[in-house]
Amino acid sequence: MATVVSALGGLGAPDPDGGGSSGSEDEARPGTAAAAAAQKREERLRKFRELHMKRNEARKLNHQEVVEEDKRLKLPPNWEAKKARLEWELKVEEKKKECAARGEDYERVKLLEISAEDAERWERKKKKKNPDLGFSDYAAAQLRQYQRLTRQIKPDLEQYEKLKEQYGEALYPTSDSLLHGTHVPSKEGVDRMVADLEKQIEKRDKYSRRRPYNDDADIDYINERNAKFNKKAERFYGKYTAEIKQNLERGTAV
Repeated sequence: MATVVSALGGLGAPDPDGGGSSGSEDEARPGTAAAAAAQKREERLRKFRELHMKRNEARKLNHQEVVEEDKRLKLPPNWEAKKARLEWELKVEEKKKECAARGEDYERVKLLEISAEDAERWERKKKKKNPDLGFSDYAAAQLRQYQRLTRQIKPDLEQYEKLKEQYGEALYPTSDSLLHGTHVPSKEGVDRMVADLEKQIEKRDKYSRRRPYNDDADIDYINERNAKFNKKAERFYGKYTAEIKQNLERGTAV
């Protein structure tokens, strides 16, 4: 009997005890594969949900940017400068209130925060700035002339006090006041006005004007630029080259 069993074992017949263990392994393999597939599926679903959330977030941010850009396009072109100016004014007002609460002078506090380099740069800017933008119309030119003349006036406070004592309330006219013939200017005031008018006339005479074209003048240029150059050369070197020029014109040059 033992010989038969050993022979069957040699032929590869399954052992009654060993056959049970290999069957359980075969049954466990499909379960492990299903679990691995389920885990991969869950991992892919998780990544898909993350991508979906990122897409929604990007869509939301893009919409916000589009709305903000539309708001910026509807604003005036100089809105950023105006906004910065308003914010600066608000800060200045807050600093003024803080200085007033502490009993300090705001101008002195502001100057303490400015460096010497910034102060010099601003001073150079002020000097370079030209408030006169040129001629626009006669009303603007008249206003500039009036402002220029009034800045030059130096009030005589002593004379003002004398007139105030002399005329009293009549010094300040109303709609019912009669001013014609009541005021006689002093000799000093008349001299001052005459001197000022003479200065204006002298300054006006210095203004450059366009010179009229002279048809009888010699044509010694080929274009407008060359004509200007010849005029400058004549102005600076004409007295030194006058004799040479005359000799060339007469044909007697050596």
